[in-house]
Amino acid sequence: MIPVLRKIVVVLIAECRTRGVYLTVIMNLSYLIGIIRGFSYKLVYFKNLNSSIFFLQANSRVEIFNKNSKVNIGKFVFIRKNASIRIDFNGELNIEEKVFINDNCNINCVYKISIGRNTKIAPNVCINDHDHNYKNATDGHLIKGEVIIGRNVWIGSNVVILRDTTIGDNAVIAAGSVVKGNVPSNTLFLNKRENAYINYTIDRHVHSGG
Repeated sequence: MIPVLRKIVVVLIAECRTRGVYLTVIMNLSYLIGIIRGFSYKLVYFKNLNSSIFFLQANSRVEIFNKNSKVNIGKFVFIRKNASIRIDFNGELNIEEKVFINDNCNINCVYKISIGRNTKIAPNVCINDHDHNYKNATDGHLIKGEVIIGRNVWIGSNVVILRDTTIGDNAVIAAGSVVKGNVPSNTLFLNKRENAYINYTIDRHVHSGG
């Protein structure tokens, strides 16, 4: 216990030197509120949510809509503002320790989503393990699949991750990508883009005159 306290004190002193005492206090107060919010959700969903200490900042929420849904959140997971995490049906969401989820992210789980340790997720990322079955409304309205995100993965801003996707350890997903399928470990994934320019200049000679 004493080594842990000593480490906390050392970190706080270093933060005060670099950020200033006032901003260090404000930042850590925000962290404390995040821990309290995370703990409150654990109390609300005590039968479905298994976690240790995790941070849930302002306007972020965890919503569990089925008694069979399961959520496992590892220690020191940090979820920033305005994130939405929804689990329904027999959905199982596993977030390993020290995962960072940035502002405005959406995770929708009805089957299985796994996010590995130390993965970093940038703002506005959307992760879905299902699609709407628009072709056959009589056979259930959802098509379900698994999403597996490995360890130490970096996911850039505005990425969409679809069902039946596996992302290997240490992969990097470029900003704005749409991901479906297998992304090997230790690779950079990006959607190839090409710029196109179409001239639509109005012919002034045609439209001049009476």
